[in-house]
Amino acid sequence: MSSHKVLIVDDEINLRKLLSVVFTEEGYEVICAADGEEAINLFGKEAFDLVLMDIRMPKMDGLTTLKILKEANSEVPIILMTAYGGVDTAVEALKLGAFDYTVKPFDLDDLKLLVKKAFIKQQKRENIPLTEVELPNGYDKHEKMLTNSTNMMELFRNIARVSQTNSSVLVMGESGTGKELVAKAIHYHSKRESGPFIKVNCGALTESLLESTLFGHAKGAFTGAQSNQVGLFERANHGTLLLDEVGEMSPGLQVKLLRVLQEREFEPIGSSKTIKTDFRLIAATNRNMQEMMDQGLFRQDLFYRLNVMSLFLPSLRERPDDIMLLAHHFVQRFCAENGKDVLDFFIDTIEVLNNYSWPGNIRELSNAMERAVIMAAGALIYPEDLPEQIAQSKKQDSQVASVFANRKLANKNLKDSMKNFERELIENTLRENHGHREMTAKALGVCKRTLMYKLQEYGIDSD
Repeated sequence: MSSHKVLIVDDEINLRKLLSVVFTEEGYEVICAADGEEAINLFGKEAFDLVLMDIRMPKMDGLTTLKILKEANSEVPIILMTAYGGVDTAVEALKLGAFDYTVKPFDLDDLKLLVKKAFIKQQKRENIPLTEVELPNGYDKHEKMLTNSTNMMELFRNIARVSQTNSSVLVMGESGTGKELVAKAIHYHSKRESGPFIKVNCGALTESLLESTLFGHAKGAFTGAQSNQVGLFERANHGTLLLDEVGEMSPGLQVKLLRVLQEREFEPIGSSKTIKTDFRLIAATNRNMQEMMDQGLFRQDLFYRLNVMSLFLPSLRERPDDIMLLAHHFVQRFCAENGKDVLDFFIDTIEVLNNYSWPGNIRELSNAMERAVIMAAGALIYPEDLPEQIAQSKKQDSQVASVFANRKLANKNLKDSMKNFERELIENTLRENHGHREMTAKALGVCKRTLMYKLQEYGIDSD
């Protein structure tokens, strides 16, 4: 039997009971608290070996509680849980000394493994004081990364860790997934955050123009060079340079880039003066770099220089839980920009958005929400307010589905039809509120007890 004592802090009584049973069966001594204030009181009276705590709680949120607990005892590992994800939250949690961070709904086996890792690391530390990571925060809040997807949380943790190094980073992912946002998050949470963040799209410029842009040139170096120009490598000194679509760079420029990365110096075009520079390079691409190297289109030695640390962004279709989260975020933003009251989504619109494949990823979703805000005539966004190719996808699906729907309805009486509608309404509202029962009950205009009864009646799992 383990002697480890675990404090579980969450305002959801059912989750507290579940985790208490799970970790008691794992051999831990478990004590529960309903909010941050109760957790602090217990923490002052008893010695705990680990804290598993929700972030969003009444009275006192998890981050505030985390800070107070760490001030009381910096040695105790604390794992935070939340139904809401974001790189800022992950960074702030690590900054305040959290061991790690997980997103609801989580896999219990994964959570048990995470707790075991915390205890293993605690044993290896042998009472060495925990080093807090200082991660300043300075980038535009409109560009913050939001997620409810568990497959994004490892990325957020890696961003927080990578930002504290000076190593080159290769960010990979489809177009529109947010590679530039990742680069900005790394820069603005690093020790270089007061320096410049400079970006250039390697695929948008000709080879000669890109070379001049990166290295600069001396007056008279070529026709039209009427004055000296400072290149981006020099301008990025003590800052970060993002080379977007680096896979589009020509073989000749790849050689020159390799030299700059190796020696941290270069000469502007038409000049013999060597300039030293201290910049961090982040490269981004939507290309398959292995295929490009196999075809001789990209140098292996340069790839290894760029790929000291690699981060991969999943496509939007691989993170379906984020579609409505991001859609609401964009709608709020564009309503504010256009002076409109915040709009909501008609239930059919939610279905369209969730079922669409989003080949253009988050960029396409943002553009679609901007158009929807402009086109919406009332308080709701309807499918016809969306771009035609998105709205049309619903019509094609509904033509097939309507045949089966009509058959089903033909064999149902009014009572059955109303129950079917009620179940669908509850499921959609629960999804919109990311599984939060109190928010769902409020949105449906019923008390939480009624909602819990309906969840049980229809066998709806909200965990």
